[in-house]
Amino acid sequence: MVYVGGEAVPGAPEHLRAVRRAGMRLAFITNNAARTPQVVAEHLTALGVEARTEDVVTSAQAAAHLVVERHGAGVPVVCLGGPGLEAALREEGLCPVGVDDDAEAVVTGYGPDVLWRDIMRVAVRIREGLPWVASNTDTTIPTPFGVAPGHGVLVDTLRRFSGVEPAVAGKPQRPLLDETVRRVGGRRPLMVGDRLDTDIEGAQRAGVPALLVLTGVTGLPELVDAPPALRPTYLSTDLGGLLVPHAAPQRLADDGNGWRAGGWVAAVRDGALAVTGEGHPRRLVAGRRRGGVGAPGRHRLDRGHDRGGGARAAGPRCRSLAAMTDEPVTADAVERSGFEPTGIASIDEVLDRVAGLDERPLEEHAAVFETAHAELRRTLDDPPDGSA
Repeated sequence: MVYVGGEAVPGAPEHLRAVRRAGMRLAFITNNAARTPQVVAEHLTALGVEARTEDVVTSAQAAAHLVVERHGAGVPVVCLGGPGLEAALREEGLCPVGVDDDAEAVVTGYGPDVLWRDIMRVAVRIREGLPWVASNTDTTIPTPFGVAPGHGVLVDTLRRFSGVEPAVAGKPQRPLLDETVRRVGGRRPLMVGDRLDTDIEGAQRAGVPALLVLTGVTGLPELVDAPPALRPTYLSTDLGGLLVPHAAPQRLADDGNGWRAGGWVAAVRDGALAVTGEGHPRRLVAGRRRGGVGAPGRHRLDRGHDRGGGARAAGPRCRSLAAMTDEPVTADAVERSGFEPTGIASIDEVLDRVAGLDERPLEEHAAVFETAHAELRRTLDDPPDGSA
């Protein structure tokens, strides 16, 4: 949402500076328990996002506070994780100890240097009855070399071996959000995130409104299919959504089976979600969860531009197009994508090419999306005569 690896998400620093100027307090919360708040704040600042140590709240801090609530301060706790987890335990007045030492509980968190022999020892102790708190259950984590197994994979291993369910501190469970409010304050908190299964579900469980931004792993198809517990209150293509009003969609009066918002009308027709209208393409994702892309039912973009005057909602094979930026497409990107944009006649080819990304090398994906995005925008913004 704010950064991916060593790069800030395009526009994020500028949007967040504007948010601060508007008088809003920002807190950066993360399920990654390996890094301390100071390290996270320094990383954000280096990317152009102003952040102090006290602005960052981690799942490690929430886990440590959970241990204190259950076992009291000052008790010895086995620490299986990275430096961020150990620092959080000490901050709460707990005493981190090794895997073989006497302890009141064990806390686990993501740590790339955790040894397998330590994992085995902790697994046995959990099975023998040592209380267990897990920082989070994210099964994946982004790395410079691609998406890799996250702490949730280790949690699943320990769970299956021991038959024990841990107390979980991170999103989507409440402790991390409660810890954030406890540390940062705020009378009207708003959760902002790019994942339905952690950020949005966590907000739902905590009873606070949520803004989903489409700059991460969640696309329109996942949002349309989301059950009520995973639906955001507000929706935006990026963090700029924090600075604009979000008008509620209006239910259609004729049959009550559709919604109107931002110049678009969305309704379920023959088992599919059809979107028609004359709004700006980006307004397709500017509504709230009760209408538009949040409506129930299947969704598809069988033929891209609807010759009858609108555009159908994007289906799984166009999952990332709605989050693309307006950056120009280079000649090199077009060449790598394997086809020349030629107008509305090639829309089907664009969609077929996107649908086949799983069979293409990873380094070609960006070029395909760049060209597909330009093609769709060209057709929607300036369709050939007689096609709109």
